[in-house]
Amino acid sequence: MTNEQYMKMAIEKTKEGISSGQTPFGAVIVKDGKVVACAHNRVWKTCDPTAHAEVNAIREAAKELNTIDLSGSVMFTTCEPCPMCLSAIHWAKIDKVHFGATIADAANAGFKELEFSAKELAKRGKSPLKVEDGLCREECVALFSIWKNAGRSQSY
Repeated sequence: MTNEQYMKMAIEKTKEGISSGQTPFGAVIVKDGKVVACAHNRVWKTCDPTAHAEVNAIREAAKELNTIDLSGSVMFTTCEPCPMCLSAIHWAKIDKVHFGATIADAANAGFKELEFSAKELAKRGKSPLKVEDGLCREECVALFSIWKNAGRSQSY
Protein backbone atom coordinates (compact mmCIF):
# COMPACT_ATOMS: atom_id res chain seq x y z
CA MET A 1 0.00 0.00 0.00
CA THR A 2 1.04 3.62 -0.48
CA ASN A 3 1.32 6.34 2.13
CA GLU A 4 -1.85 7.91 0.68
CA GLN A 5 -3.74 4.63 1.11
CA TYR A 6 -2.68 4.40 4.75
CA MET A 7 -3.80 7.99 5.33
CA LYS A 8 -7.12 7.23 3.67
CA MET A 9 -7.55 4.42 6.21
CA ALA A 10 -7.02 6.98 8.98
CA ILE A 11 -9.54 9.29 7.29
CA GLU A 12 -12.14 6.49 7.12
CA LYS A 13 -11.50 5.63 10.78
CA THR A 14 -12.02 9.30 11.62
CA LYS A 15 -15.38 9.28 9.83
CA GLU A 16 -16.33 6.20 11.85
CA GLY A 17 -15.43 8.09 15.01
CA ILE A 18 -17.44 11.14 13.94
CA SER A 19 -20.50 8.97 13.31
CA SER A 20 -20.17 7.54 16.82
CA GLY A 21 -20.06 11.01 18.40
CA GLN A 22 -16.32 11.49 18.64
CA THR A 23 -14.06 14.28 17.44
CA PRO A 24 -12.45 14.31 13.95
CA PHE A 25 -9.11 12.61 14.44
CA GLY A 26 -7.79 9.23 13.30
CA ALA A 27 -4.47 7.39 13.17
CA VAL A 28 -2.96 4.27 11.64
CA ILE A 29 0.30 2.53 12.58
CA VAL A 30 2.10 0.40 10.00
CA LYS A 31 5.03 -1.93 10.58
CA ASP A 32 6.71 -4.02 7.90
CA GLY A 33 3.97 -3.09 5.43
CA LYS A 34 1.22 -4.37 7.75
CA VAL A 35 -1.39 -2.23 9.51
CA VAL A 36 -1.04 -3.06 13.21
CA ALA A 37 -3.44 -0.43 14.58
CA CYS A 38 -6.16 1.89 13.34
CA ALA A 39 -7.91 4.13 15.87
CA HIS A 40 -9.97 7.26 16.22
CA ASN A 41 -10.27 9.77 19.00
CA ARG A 42 -12.34 8.50 21.97
CA VAL A 43 -12.06 11.44 24.38
CA TRP A 44 -15.82 11.89 24.86
CA LYS A 45 -16.69 8.16 24.84
CA THR A 46 -14.14 7.30 27.54
CA CYS A 47 -14.22 10.62 29.39
CA ASP A 48 -10.43 10.54 29.04
CA PRO A 49 -8.66 13.67 27.80
CA THR A 50 -5.65 11.54 26.77
CA ALA A 51 -7.69 9.27 24.46
CA HIS A 52 -6.46 11.00 21.30
CA ALA A 53 -6.32 8.94 18.11
CA GLU A 54 -2.52 8.72 18.16
CA VAL A 55 -2.41 7.51 21.77
CA ASN A 56 -5.19 5.00 21.10
CA ALA A 57 -3.33 3.69 18.05
CA ILE A 58 -0.12 3.35 20.08
CA ARG A 59 -1.99 1.42 22.77
CA GLU A 60 -3.50 -0.91 20.15
CA ALA A 61 -0.19 -1.43 18.34
CA ALA A 62 1.71 -2.16 21.55
CA LYS A 63 -0.92 -4.71 22.54
CA GLU A 64 -0.98 -6.28 19.05
CA LEU A 65 2.83 -6.55 18.92
CA ASN A 66 3.19 -7.32 22.63
CA THR A 67 5.86 -4.66 23.10
CA ILE A 68 6.18 -1.00 24.00
CA ASP A 69 8.98 -0.61 21.43
CA LEU A 70 7.35 0.24 18.11
CA SER A 71 10.68 0.82 16.33
CA GLY A 72 10.40 0.29 12.60
CA SER A 73 6.83 1.54 12.46
CA VAL A 74 5.24 4.57 10.82
CA MET A 75 2.18 6.51 11.96
CA PHE A 76 -0.32 8.21 9.67
CA THR A 77 -2.53 10.71 11.47
CA THR A 78 -5.19 13.02 10.12
CA CYS A 79 -3.96 15.99 12.14
CA GLU A 80 -0.61 17.27 13.34
CA PRO A 81 0.13 15.59 16.67
CA CYS A 82 -0.29 17.75 19.74
CA PRO A 83 2.67 17.85 22.16
CA MET A 84 1.16 15.02 24.27
CA CYS A 85 0.75 12.78 21.24
CA LEU A 86 4.12 13.66 19.78
CA SER A 87 5.74 12.74 23.09
CA ALA A 88 3.89 9.41 23.12
CA ILE A 89 5.00 8.75 19.55
CA HIS A 90 8.59 9.51 20.59
CA TRP A 91 8.39 7.25 23.68
CA ALA A 92 6.95 4.42 21.55
CA LYS A 93 10.03 4.78 19.30
CA ILE A 94 7.95 5.13 16.13
CA ASP A 95 10.30 6.03 13.27
CA LYS A 96 8.16 8.49 11.33
CA VAL A 97 4.81 10.25 11.53
CA HIS A 98 2.91 11.62 8.53
CA PHE A 99 0.08 14.07 9.20
CA GLY A 100 -2.55 15.84 7.11
CA ALA A 101 -4.25 18.81 8.77
CA THR A 102 -2.20 21.21 10.88
CA ILE A 103 -2.55 22.34 14.47
CA ALA A 104 -3.71 25.68 13.05
CA ASP A 105 -6.47 23.86 11.13
CA ALA A 106 -7.60 22.19 14.36
CA ALA A 107 -7.55 25.53 16.18
CA ASN A 108 -9.64 27.06 13.37
CA ALA A 109 -12.19 24.28 13.93
CA GLY A 110 -12.46 25.20 17.62
CA PHE A 111 -9.91 22.94 19.28
CA LYS A 112 -7.79 24.67 21.89
CA GLU A 113 -4.51 23.24 20.70
CA LEU A 114 -1.14 24.14 22.09
CA GLU A 115 0.19 25.89 19.05
CA PHE A 116 3.58 24.23 18.91
CA SER A 117 4.83 22.66 15.69
CA ALA A 118 5.33 18.91 15.85
CA LYS A 119 8.43 19.23 13.66
CA GLU A 120 9.84 21.91 15.95
CA LEU A 121 9.06 19.91 19.10
CA ALA A 122 10.81 16.81 17.71
CA LYS A 123 13.79 18.89 16.65
CA ARG A 124 14.10 20.83 19.92
CA GLY A 125 13.66 17.63 21.92
CA LYS A 126 16.42 15.95 19.88
CA SER A 127 14.05 13.12 18.96
CA PRO A 128 15.08 10.81 16.12
CA LEU A 129 11.41 10.87 15.03
CA LYS A 130 10.87 12.10 11.47
CA VAL A 131 7.81 14.34 11.09
CA GLU A 132 6.28 14.80 7.62
CA ASP A 133 3.39 17.17 6.95
CA GLY A 134 0.79 17.70 4.26
CA LEU A 135 -0.21 14.13 3.33
CA CYS A 136 -3.82 14.28 2.03
CA ARG A 137 -4.15 17.64 3.79
CA GLU A 138 -7.31 18.80 1.99
CA GLU A 139 -9.16 15.58 2.80
CA CYS A 140 -7.99 15.77 6.42
CA VAL A 141 -9.06 19.41 6.79
CA ALA A 142 -12.46 18.47 5.31
CA LEU A 143 -12.98 16.15 8.28
CA PHE A 144 -13.51 19.21 10.49
CA SER A 145 -16.48 20.29 8.33
CA ILE A 146 -17.92 16.76 8.34
CA TRP A 147 -17.60 16.74 12.12
CA LYS A 148 -19.19 20.18 12.57
CA ASN A 149 -22.07 19.25 10.26
CA ALA A 150 -22.66 16.01 12.16
CA GLY A 151 -23.16 18.00 15.37
CA ARG A 152 -22.65 14.94 17.56
CA SER A 153 -19.76 16.11 19.75
CA GLN A 154 -17.96 19.25 20.79
CA SER A 155 -14.37 20.39 20.76
CA TYR A 156 -12.24 20.46 23.87
